Amino acid sequence: MAAPSVPASPPAPRTQPDQALGELLREGVTWGDSEAWLPALPSGSVDLWFTSPPYADARAYSRIHPDRYVDWFRPYAASMLAATKDTGWLVLNIKNRVAASGPFRGQRHPYVYELVIELQRQGWRWLETYIWSKPNAVPGRFGPRTKDSFEYVYAFAKGPKPYFDLDAIRVPYRTAPAEIARRKLDKLGRRNTDAGFGRDRTTTYLRGGADPGNVVSVPQTYNQHNGAGGHTAAMPEALAGFFVQACSPGGGVVLDPFAGSGTTAVVARRLGRRAGGLEIHRGFVDAALERLRAGEPDDVPIVIQLAH
Repeated sequence: MAAPSVPASPPAPRTQPDQALGELLREGVTWGDSEAWLPALPSGSVDLWFTSPPYADARAYSRIHPDRYVDWFRPYAASMLAATKDTGWLVLNIKNRVAASGPFRGQRHPYVYELVIELQRQGWRWLETYIWSKPNAVPGRFGPRTKDSFEYVYAFAKGPKPYFDLDAIRVPYRTAPAEIARRKLDKLGRRNTDAGFGRDRTTTYLRGGADPGNVVSVPQTYNQHNGAGGHTAAMPEALAGFFVQACSPGGGVVLDPFAGSGTTAVVARRLGRRAGGLEIHRGFVDAALERLRAGEPDDVPIVIQLAH
């Protein structure tokens, strides 16, 4: 019996919004065009969009010139805004580029900053800029500059009171346990500086961990020839986990409109969220579905050791 033929283009979304969302959450990663699917989602239904869209002129599978990147992204952002809960987020991992041509040739192209400003104008509330620090970043080929060892992660909220769970992402204190125990008993824990700044350490230490700050150090992973199904820009699971835990409640809806190899959906489901994603490239969808079936971490970090 001949194998069934695969359609040349992804199928259209369900006509009813609840059907479209249900299909995304059921499948985990759906073969589909986000431009068609996002407007079909119910309004106010998504807690968190965590995504890393194609960077400008970065990958063979998606060439978007930086000069038109904002225009390309604008309709996606508008549809996501409509589908987001008032307490919901859009968290966007993106990296700027060195322009290969045009008036910015040899310089950093400003498309990332232009996109942030456009999203703010569109109605998204730009609340924070995170730095994803990559301690094992691969050296680049562009000079005269050092290698890219960080990327931006921009956090946009829909409403003035977004969901945020700082306790879920706290990190262990570096202070000795005995000193932590002593400070918990301190009834006069406020410490003021000469500059007029102060904090109450008695409430801080009762939380069980420190505020991690907005520089998130996560090693880059090099699984693009294994678990990521050939994807050349696979996101580390720990990066997705940080924002899924902080920006979505347990059982919340987490979607990625540029799902790639499915990291967002894999991690969010593991953390007890209802998660799904959209990916236009069928090969990546197959790899993502396999990762979802396995349900196990597959992005073991590789730390590059310098020769002595």
